[in-house]
Amino acid sequence: MIDSHCHLTDKIFEGDLNDVLVRAKEAGVERMVTISDRLEEGTKCIEISKKYENVFATVGVHPHNAKEWQVTNPAILKKLVQSSKKVVGIGEIGLDYHYMHSPKDIQKKVFREQLQLGKELGLPVVVHTREAIEDTWAIVDDIRPEKIVIHCCCEKFEDIVRFLERGYLASFTGLITYPKAEELRRTVQMCSLDQIMIETDAPYLAPKKFRGKRNEPAYVVEVAKMIAEVKGVSLEEVDRVTTANTVGFYGLPAEALA
Repeated sequence: MIDSHCHLTDKIFEGDLNDVLVRAKEAGVERMVTISDRLEEGTKCIEISKKYENVFATVGVHPHNAKEWQVTNPAILKKLVQSSKKVVGIGEIGLDYHYMHSPKDIQKKVFREQLQLGKELGLPVVVHTREAIEDTWAIVDDIRPEKIVIHCCCEKFEDIVRFLERGYLASFTGLITYPKAEELRRTVQMCSLDQIMIETDAPYLAPKKFRGKRNEPAYVVEVAKMIAEVKGVSLEEVDRVTTANTVGFYGLPAEALA
């Protein structure tokens, strides 16, 4: 099993990251992708990925931090990508119109530039979209990157079907386990299993079983269990297919390292 999206550079993991990764291994989570929200965090993600064989990294600037974008950032981002073979994607990038920590026009500019860079480098892109699905689609449809995943998908199926029809993926978190998430579980039901990745977004969004606690990669199993329940298939099948989807998306080694 793979946690396709977690934030291992978060300060909350500083004191016990080794233990967190051991618990993940014990739970059957063989690999993790640690995601960056800003350029300096990308450097830390790369450092962690170099230290732990089964951890991979992405680099990118989150829409919340788009206001920090500088004209030199694309070159810096490209250099980070090329600094390590453990960098497997651009992200997380996108649009967030809920909190509006950065102005819309700046968010769209930064999203577009990073999406274009991902396309140029042939890298998959991890997309954050919140209350911005139409603008997200407009930019994606214009640039047409080869691979994107809608991270922490919270959308109605009707709003993401156009992404899926383009061959893109949707990734689900512990949110699907919450009692009031009926509409989101319907989205899961409507998606083909080969269009799905699983993630924790740790340390955020702990599944219902651990709600109120720090989330960590081991808990991605709870996401897989809910998908199995919703779709009426075995946990083993969800594990097999979502693992293959994630390996293919990020270009990971076919087998986890010992």
